[in-house]
Amino acid sequence: MRKLALTTLTATLFVAALGCASLSQAQSRIYRCGNEYTNTVPPGQKGCKAIESGNVTVVQAPRSNDTVRLAATSQAINRIQSEQQRQRDADARMILESELRRAESRQAELLREYNNGEPEKMGPEFRNHQLYLDRVASIKASMDRNESDLAGLRRELDRLSSSAAASESK
Repeated sequence: MRKLALTTLTATLFVAALGCASLSQAQSRIYRCGNEYTNTVPPGQKGCKAIESGNVTVVQAPRSNDTVRLAATSQAINRIQSEQQRQRDADARMILESELRRAESRQAELLREYNNGEPEKMGPEFRNHQLYLDRVASIKASMDRNESDLAGLRRELDRLSSSAAASESK
């Protein structure tokens, strides 16, 4: 009976020793060599630093089927962005058209006021002819500015139309 107790005690001590050995092996030092983590420093490798904390998480690269899923997701995002871009283009076109209408009405008003270079004289302009000439020059400059604005708006609308036609043909 005494022999059996000794054998059991020896077996228990042996299992405990194995547990301690595996525990000490699990708590071995971890080294960081660049972007790689390892338990041993490779020979000839410089710049490896020991990590004090044993909590290191390594994330594996995605598998090939994940890249297919990512590509499909990317195509869906591109389709959504394409729809959003079409909506933005439509909004831009609507804004440009309203600006063009406003500029055309302003041009018509300026032409009416200009009256072929002979606008009607107002109050103090009857006595001071220079005030009249200054106002005529101001109206003419406003007409020129407005005409260049109209040309710019028409160019932008043409550019939008041509880019919309090019994107639809794709």
